[in-house]
Amino acid sequence: MLSLLYIDPGSGSFLIQAIIAAVLGGWFIIKGYWARLKSFFTGKQGAEEKDKKAKESEEEIEY
Repeated sequence: MLSLLYIDPGSGSFLIQAIIAAVLGGWFIIKGYWARLKSFFTGKQGAEEKDKKAKESEEEIEY
C-alpha cells in the first residue's frame, strides 16, 4: 500500500508548480474583483475606465 503513495521527482515538482500557479492565479482574480468592488462603493474609477474615457475624449477632438 505504501508503494502507491510514491511520487517521483518529476511528478512532485509538477504538483508543486500546479499548486503555486493555482494560488497565484486565485490571488490575482481576487485582487481584480476586490478592486472593482472597492471602486463601485467608493465611486473612484479604475485604470480601465480612465483609459476608455481618455480614448473617447481623444476621438471627440477634431484638429
